[in-house]
Amino acid sequence: MANLRDIRRRIKSVKNTAQITKAMQLVAASKMKKAQDQATAGRAYADLLNKVINNLKEYTGEDEHPLLRQREGGRELLILITTDKGLCGPLNTNLLRLVTDKVAPDATILTIGLKGRQSMVRLKRNLIADFTVKDPVSYAEVKPVAEFAMERFLSGDFDRVRVAFTNFVNTIRQEAMVETLLPVSPIELGRDTGFGGLLEEESAPAAESAAGNYGGYLFEPSARDVLDQVVPQYVGEQLYQMMLESRASEHSARMVAMKAATDNAKQMIKDLTLEYNKQRQAAITAELLEITTAMRALE
Repeated sequence: MANLRDIRRRIKSVKNTAQITKAMQLVAASKMKKAQDQATAGRAYADLLNKVINNLKEYTGEDEHPLLRQREGGRELLILITTDKGLCGPLNTNLLRLVTDKVAPDATILTIGLKGRQSMVRLKRNLIADFTVKDPVSYAEVKPVAEFAMERFLSGDFDRVRVAFTNFVNTIRQEAMVETLLPVSPIELGRDTGFGGLLEEESAPAAESAAGNYGGYLFEPSARDVLDQVVPQYVGEQLYQMMLESRASEHSARMVAMKAATDNAKQMIKDLTLEYNKQRQAAITAELLEITTAMRALE
């Protein structure tokens, strides 16, 4: 009977766990829909801005703006975007594994998200700053991170700024990525982004640039003044879109993980209930045998 009591306790405990995971699944599903809509809505603008800036880079040349200029040094700043909470499957694990494989051990780390900061401290990496971005994501909270990265890049502290984040593909699939933010480079977000349209249409950008023709673009008052306004906006927008992609991936992964946990709990309840009924039936059979044996002994 003691074993039956243990099984009843386990069934009750698993039922309570299933209720919690079911509630977390519903909450994550609600947040997931909003985060996915926000991420997909911003892709068109981010993709077009990325195409335009990279097209301008081809025509104006890297020397027109310091944020476009490639550098030879190896000093790198990595912006690591992770979640603040767990229970989202292998999302953070896959991203951190990618960072370990693709990012040099001496790179300087800037984290957004508690899980990333904890991991970098545990690995004793060079952590320079940590930022917090609430849910839902707002551009006002992401902008200081972009400004910090641009300031350190322009000051010469770093030769390259890259971002490690989780790219949202769909509800089931999220892909860990490391993309170059500075100097300006083509970036893929959410899907394959081909720049063949704008970047491959013109045949001789260098020659036209030397002649003062910027591929059909007219700059007023000058190319440098326009780029001074557009390029920082581009950096902030790309980082903001990466943050949206990461947040959509987080809620999607958490919803899937909690659904799997709920389904596993329900299956465990079925298995425990079956085991309970078997042992209960065995106990009843044993008692009947004892009664029958005693009655025959009295005859």
